[in-house]
Amino acid sequence: MTWRSLLFVPGDRPDRFAKAAESGADALILDLEDAVAPSGKPAARAAIADLLAAPRGEVSLLVRINPLGSVLCDQDLAALHGLSPDAIVLPKAEGGASVRDLAARLTAARIDAPILPIATETPAAIFQLGSYAGCGVALAGLTWGAEDLPAAIGAAAAREDDGRFTAPYEMARALTLFGAHAADMAAIETVYPAFRDLDGLDAFARRAARDGFTGMMAIHPGQVATINAAFTPTAEQVEHARRIVAAFAAAPGAGALQLDGRMIDAPHLTQARRLLARG
Repeated sequence: MTWRSLLFVPGDRPDRFAKAAESGADALILDLEDAVAPSGKPAARAAIADLLAAPRGEVSLLVRINPLGSVLCDQDLAALHGLSPDAIVLPKAEGGASVRDLAARLTAARIDAPILPIATETPAAIFQLGSYAGCGVALAGLTWGAEDLPAAIGAAAAREDDGRFTAPYEMARALTLFGAHAADMAAIETVYPAFRDLDGLDAFARRAARDGFTGMMAIHPGQVATINAAFTPTAEQVEHARRIVAAFAAAPGAGALQLDGRMIDAPHLTQARRLLARG
């Protein structure tokens, strides 16, 4: 399944779980990390474990744990022992070695789940974005963030005044996109923090879909419908893609064809097939 929208929900707010599940999001990211204060983490672990043990609906349930190497991470995995979330979200991931480390820990804790790394939150992580391909671990995708990294290097901000990313973070975004596709997995765009700015969100999400991201994370239920629309191909796009596939099926030996007065070749066929897979 391709997740268009992945909605963060604080793990210590079980009163929000049902509303989040009704938001239309394809997946919920039940958070044990940044959204939960240290004093609230034991209650959050218990609430998430209860939810995962209960009968499941159609919405995928992911869990963001605390970073590897911390006591908090060990406590998170102990609380999830024997459970099967749809993915474990790994913050501050640093390439293939980090997901192999977590995979071993998941096996030891009898947690049956692929891993979704947040892959740009430390300076060292940037140099490992190509190492997820062939890492030998089941991955649910690759995503990135533009909050922890500037803090880690002492940058004043990751965005210009108009909301655009500055050059270093555009680079991190692009490397995540290519790293995900190199590993043949979903590329998931980061959050849009101004949750009341739906016009800005729409432009941001559509740009992400245009660039090759397959979904996006959300921080508020009100963002979900806009994100879903941006990552759902239109009827016109689907019809055009079908015509491209049909044209090549009718001429299997052709390297290039004409369609609607334009030349199409192998890359257009690949794009068409990817779009139809999303639809």
